[in-house]
Amino acid sequence: MSLINTQVQPFKVQAFKNGKFIQVTEQDLKGKWSVLVFMPAAFTFNCPTEVEDAAENYAAFQKMETEVYIVTTDTHFAHKVWHETSPAVGKAKFALVGDPTHALTRMFGVHIEEEGLALRGTFVINPEGVIKTAEIHDNAIARDMKETLRKVKAAQYVAKNPGQVCPAKWNEGAATLTPSLDLVGKI
Repeated sequence: MSLINTQVQPFKVQAFKNGKFIQVTEQDLKGKWSVLVFMPAAFTFNCPTEVEDAAENYAAFQKMETEVYIVTTDTHFAHKVWHETSPAVGKAKFALVGDPTHALTRMFGVHIEEEGLALRGTFVINPEGVIKTAEIHDNAIARDMKETLRKVKAAQYVAKNPGQVCPAKWNEGAATLTPSLDLVGKI
């Protein structure tokens, strides 16, 4: 079953953010756009490159009133040490969410049972807590946060412009489409 257009279910986890331990629940995802970025684990090879990419694009997410949450199967304690010891991860100003019970990885369908780790999953969630995009990668394939930014912009655009759709390679300011019988077979 697809998670698209489903409500994020209740959860409660611990995270490390800006030098403090915080609690994150599904209620924190409401009222603004959110991006959940699942990674296998802290202290791996590819994960710090993705955290750094998210950190370098965080101001752009914030400008779009979108919060970023990095989620691994580690504890929030491990995330504190990861943040303090990795120059790339140390750039993060967003929550590094611990999911040692694997509740979130299972909820979002990215859990690898035999490894106790997560696949690389990216989910864009609207202010009502509804999942609008889902992308899951093999752990050897890292993501590009500029593409995630583009997807958030597209999701925000169609939310504000019902009846419009964003075509392939759509970027902010580009033309959109209004689905109609007149377009069938014309594109």
